[in-house]
Amino acid sequence: MSTDIPGRSWEQWELHRTVTPKNIFILFVAIILLSISAHNTEMDKAFVETGKAALSMAGIGESQVLDGAVRFGSKAFPLQISDRTAVNRLEGFDRDNPPLFSYIEVAEDKEYDALTDTWTTETTEFLVEPIGYLTKVLAKMWETIEMGFWGTAISVMISLPLGILSSRNYTPHRIVYTIARGWLSFHRAMPELIIALFLVLMYGFGPIAGVLALAIHTSGVLGKFFADEIENAPPGPQTALAASGANTMKVLRFAVFPHVLPAWIAYVQYIFERNIRTATVLGIVGAGGIGMELKGRWDLFDYSHVSTILLVIFITVVALEMISQKLRTKTL
Repeated sequence: MSTDIPGRSWEQWELHRTVTPKNIFILFVAIILLSISAHNTEMDKAFVETGKAALSMAGIGESQVLDGAVRFGSKAFPLQISDRTAVNRLEGFDRDNPPLFSYIEVAEDKEYDALTDTWTTETTEFLVEPIGYLTKVLAKMWETIEMGFWGTAISVMISLPLGILSSRNYTPHRIVYTIARGWLSFHRAMPELIIALFLVLMYGFGPIAGVLALAIHTSGVLGKFFADEIENAPPGPQTALAASGANTMKVLRFAVFPHVLPAWIAYVQYIFERNIRTATVLGIVGAGGIGMELKGRWDLFDYSHVSTILLVIFITVVALEMISQKLRTKTL
């Protein structure tokens, strides 16, 4: 049996060549484009500054990166968990009934007089709450979790009907499919921070702007996930149920939803975790949550307070991830 390729003799056979003028030219163009992109994004600067930092740690030269890290680290510890407030700034303060575990201390308070360019020293009473600031941060973190919860809940209410309408096999019409897909894409295209900026102008500072910003963006993500899962559901059970006389809603309920529900639950859990992480930074634009406190303390260079906030955020995210994994294991 001949193994010759039809139309070509074995003398004309050639091995595949990886190194060719065309491949060399493509590689050359790719290197040039990557080099330009790396320069535009300051990757070269990052490499140089990181190298300087490594040398500076070994005692060779100075580094702006290392100096910044040392400057933050020197002020970030110990963590700030207590709260200290001047008594004369507390409205309606009852000396006979102070907050739990708090006490009053007398200390000297320095104030700067801009008119005379002098510092004045006054003896002031301060209310000291040993865990007052930690309590405040935990309350803000709980508000952030609530923002993530309500943002996810509203997102599901928006994305579920749009997800069904934007699935090819269950949309009532091609135009409806196009509108629903376009609507979801529009929601996905708007970052939460940008949405929150506009919503703060409309609703004012507070968590409502953050909740709606999370709901709008993630509804576009969830809607696409929901639609894709419906389209990828096995057609066998759907065809059998439709052949028995079931209408579209019954086919969705009994043949599609049981198959896609585990994946949908996983998607919702992921979006919930993501919304909590995102909600921690929405406060930067005044959209509520712990981000507002983080931004304020950072602007005041209160790095010990910033460290407390970051630690609480980290512990919260890790705890939620562990809880989510256990719930996912039980539901799936």
